Amino acid sequence: MSPDEWYKSLPIITRYYVTLSFLTTAACALEIITPFNVYFNSHLIFKKGEIWRLLTNFFFFGNLGLDFVFHMFFLVKYCKSLEEGSFRGRSADFLWMLLLGGALLTSLAPFVAIEFLGSSLTFMMVYVWGRRHQYVNLSFLGIFNFTAPYLPWVLLAFSVMLGSSPKVDLLGMVAGHAYYFLEDVYPRMTGRRPLKTPGFIQAVFPVDEPIRPAAEEGMQQFAADQLQEQQQQQEQQQPANGEGRLEQELRQMHEEHPAVDGRDYWAEAHGARPHAD
Repeated sequence: MSPDEWYKSLPIITRYYVTLSFLTTAACALEIITPFNVYFNSHLIFKKGEIWRLLTNFFFFGNLGLDFVFHMFFLVKYCKSLEEGSFRGRSADFLWMLLLGGALLTSLAPFVAIEFLGSSLTFMMVYVWGRRHQYVNLSFLGIFNFTAPYLPWVLLAFSVMLGSSPKVDLLGMVAGHAYYFLEDVYPRMTGRRPLKTPGFIQAVFPVDEPIRPAAEEGMQQFAADQLQEQQQQQEQQQPANGEGRLEQELRQMHEEHPAVDGRDYWAEAHGARPHAD
């Protein structure tokens, strides 16, 4: 697959996010703009009206180098996996998740002094992906195996071992857990979905393959399990084998023909004779 074919194969939200991230980071590397033009600064945003910083800080991933490649790898891998997996056919819901995560990260950023939130948003996607793939087995450098929900913690520990600050990753995990609870757990508990995608966002994206959200799937599965349990209880209350049916037939024959031996009548009707006493 050529680079052009690979790029066109990316789902729409992933493609636009990766493109904006690459262009922003490359523009800073070529000194067309500087990181000081795009970083998050609440004073400049709300006092000076530089509102573009609310978005541009999510698109800068440092200098062009190995660290940038590492971040792009995780961004493409888990952004694409989510959009083609649990958000397949629901690009509007995926965009809404990113907007909600970005809003939460933006509200928390002034308290933890983080200027660029792209890595935290990527970590949020990693957290949500891990929660929705609970039984996927992963390996860390071939040293030990673990399941997908532990992936954010493994990456956090590895980042700390390399001397990086954990607050960027922890911030993404907080946002990811908030979304996962309100979208996947809370609706199963209450039947309400507080993070439903607004209609004006859904109108932007055509739905090719409608896939039910994980919360709705969970409620459907719960209802199916309840129905199956009720059916099993009803079956247990009925006679379990031919012995019960035989007793019922003999009783009915005896009531209809009291002068006839029920066992002989049963044998003639079924072509066999029951065991004699």
